[in-house]
Amino acid sequence: MMHVIILSGGSGIRLWPLSNRVRSKQFLKLFRDTKGEPCSGIQRVYRQLREAGVAADISVSTGADQAGMVRSQLGEEVAVITEPERRDTFPAILLASLNLALTRKCGGDDVVAIVPADTYADTEYYRCLSKLERAVCEKTADILLMGVEPTYPSAKYGYMIMEEGAEPRRVSRFIEKPGEKAAAELIAQGAVWNGGIFAFRLEYMLELAERYLPVSSYDEALARYGQLKKTSFDYEVLEHSGSVAAVTYRGPWKDLGTWNTVTEQMDGPSMGNVTLADTCRNTHVLNELSIPVMAMGLKDLVIAASADGILVADKAESSYIKPLVDGIRQRPMQEERAWGEYRVLDMVSFQDGTKSLTKQICIRAGQAISCQRHKMRDEIWMVADGTGELLLDGKLLAVERGSTVKIPAGAWHRLRAETDLHLIEVQIGGELTEEDIERCEQIP
Repeated sequence: MMHVIILSGGSGIRLWPLSNRVRSKQFLKLFRDTKGEPCSGIQRVYRQLREAGVAADISVSTGADQAGMVRSQLGEEVAVITEPERRDTFPAILLASLNLALTRKCGGDDVVAIVPADTYADTEYYRCLSKLERAVCEKTADILLMGVEPTYPSAKYGYMIMEEGAEPRRVSRFIEKPGEKAAAELIAQGAVWNGGIFAFRLEYMLELAERYLPVSSYDEALARYGQLKKTSFDYEVLEHSGSVAAVTYRGPWKDLGTWNTVTEQMDGPSMGNVTLADTCRNTHVLNELSIPVMAMGLKDLVIAASADGILVADKAESSYIKPLVDGIRQRPMQEERAWGEYRVLDMVSFQDGTKSLTKQICIRAGQAISCQRHKMRDEIWMVADGTGELLLDGKLLAVERGSTVKIPAGAWHRLRAETDLHLIEVQIGGELTEEDIERCEQIP
């Protein structure tokens, strides 16, 4: 039996401003599915795994702040393994393995395959998982990797040197992101890119768990998760393991980690309310705002606009965005949840220290926000469209277009949408944060 774990983490820095702390790059709907509909990176990977006919159950490992977005895009039926906090790939994979063993009672001989959520490749890439599964079952090595035949000397990917012979071949050396000259020399020696997919027997990871986080239950693993140091699987395990082999995939493959690589895979030069003059060359404009963006006479640029900000960058320079975004101290201005989505429209601070924050919210038909209350703020809701039911401190109220309701601080409330429900929410208080929320199963 094989279990596929899609790793869906990340902080959403490199594709700012469309991505943010809770809306990472794999959730951006920048591509088209087989029906021509917009789809995100994680939706594409999930669909391709199904199309590849991989005989495995599929789970997604993600942070608590992104679990709702995973379910929103992949469906409520998808299995989500939620990290209590972000601690990099090694702790995430360790926790997912403990989930399989302690919660689902999977056997130690079961194969676990780790798949990144931000890879752009053909479906054939995922069919190669069967080769990894077979090699793991044959105990070729403790860890089996997917190598990718390089198409150019990239300085942004990791490389592997493999021994001579038939595949799967033993990996003798890892080289992390060399310069272009060194990359060209590595390719001449037969090196391949590290494609990010790898597989192992569940028992292998459980033995590591005994060293790093010995627990007797999954609840204990969650409670002690913060004790694990923040480190990558590559650094903590791969580089120190003496039993690693790989198979090679030969076909289209990209790690969509920068605006330059993302725009190369887009169907057209623009997205959203954009006017792009024919005097522009190799320029992409992506606009999530309702106001128009116009571009004229530009060359080799990427322009991206969202509620979180506006980026205007040379495509080659866009890969160096991280340190600049690190300096921005701003809450996420848009977020997708399991029940729908919201966008911050306005934030104001008044002379007496009181603040206001205005959101545009959409709750999908049949969905509901959790039962909750806030200590630091009042909320005023104005329904712009749709119908629903509001439970406010034990009283059930019908809401529709034009309804206005005040939610006082400390009042328990829950809103369910009968049809798609669009509303404007105005928060007023001294401290306005997403952390000011207390939830319960039902109103006390």
